[in-house]
Amino acid sequence: MNIGNIHDCYGCGVCATVCGKKIIHIRLNKDGFYEPYIDELDKCTDCGLCMDACSYSQEGLSLKEPSIRSYAAWSKDTAVRRKCSSGGVGFELGRTLINQGFKVCGVRYNAEKNLAEHYIATTVEELIQSIGSKYIQSYTVDGFKAVNRKEKYLITGTPCQIDSFRRYIRRFNVEDNFILMDFFCHGVPSKLMWDKYIKEVEKKTGKVTYVSWRNKFTGWHDSWAMSIDGEKTGEKVNWHDSYNLLIKEKKGFFNSRLSQGDMFYRLFLSDACLGKACYETCKFKYDKSSADIRIGDLWGKTYKDNEDGVSAAIAFTEKGNELLKECNCELVEHPFEVVAEGQMKGHPKQGHLYKKITKALKEDKDINQMYSCVQAYKKKEIWKRRLLNPIQSIKNILKKI
Repeated sequence: MNIGNIHDCYGCGVCATVCGKKIIHIRLNKDGFYEPYIDELDKCTDCGLCMDACSYSQEGLSLKEPSIRSYAAWSKDTAVRRKCSSGGVGFELGRTLINQGFKVCGVRYNAEKNLAEHYIATTVEELIQSIGSKYIQSYTVDGFKAVNRKEKYLITGTPCQIDSFRRYIRRFNVEDNFILMDFFCHGVPSKLMWDKYIKEVEKKTGKVTYVSWRNKFTGWHDSWAMSIDGEKTGEKVNWHDSYNLLIKEKKGFFNSRLSQGDMFYRLFLSDACLGKACYETCKFKYDKSSADIRIGDLWGKTYKDNEDGVSAAIAFTEKGNELLKECNCELVEHPFEVVAEGQMKGHPKQGHLYKKITKALKEDKDINQMYSCVQAYKKKEIWKRRLLNPIQSIKNILKKI
């Protein structure tokens, strides 16, 4: 048995990593999501390693009987906290482990290839590339294949990537060499949508050279913002402060916020262009994880007045809990319900827009035309509901007068 018949899966790429014959390749499918392909099936020995490591094809989680400790957390270094998407805990964990001789397999944005990719950081300077959220599916294969199982690593990724990776290292009895970290995941949008978005942005910026999905220019709670630099901005890069944080001085850049109608975030958060596995087989929401540590934004009432950024940090293993205590962070323990407030408790629903957006992504339309179609569809549905329920519609109108 092999992975050849698996389609519309998590796209974690661990099957390609574990394959001794190197015949499994990860490519984008017609909907814009990564999935495995076997190009030379006659070379397959049916060893079963790819299926052993595949979270998508197996029930349950690879981490059994987690011991949950949950914290509000933020870096004690104000420069780190300012630069990161929330409280900077992910960066601090990576920095702590690098200083202990670990390597970090994290995610960076490759502007030349227009994709997010896993890579290996061996120094704090190299780790800086992983700062910030990346709201697109990452290509894992090159990064995962570069991992030496005999060395010590922090591996970061989506919950499905991490669940498969734990199955992989358990199969080779090397779990003790690894610390695994995931995050509260909303789902991954189609690469087709991201390509259309970038194509539209480059009309204003020229070739994109840098992307920051989340920034706190207007505060943490309004940080659903996209900062994109291109060749037309005349930017220059300086290394600044003792922690080597990358600070860019810009004459101009493209900055777009969800609160001002950014199309990428609107489409992504509408749950209408995610991978099929995100809707149908996600088993990693809320308190379900195979990582040692899960991080995210600590939304909710407790820190609603904080605009500097607060991380949710959950330890699922004692190893993860000890690491949290070692890193350069303030930790305030709370019940899990407080730390996870505002996070999704179940997988997203496809909704009526899913088929329309999926179809539009494959057509020769730019993102503005696609978004207009979606808006027109929404208006049509609103009027349909009003016709079906005229009394409620009148009540709503009277409320606004």
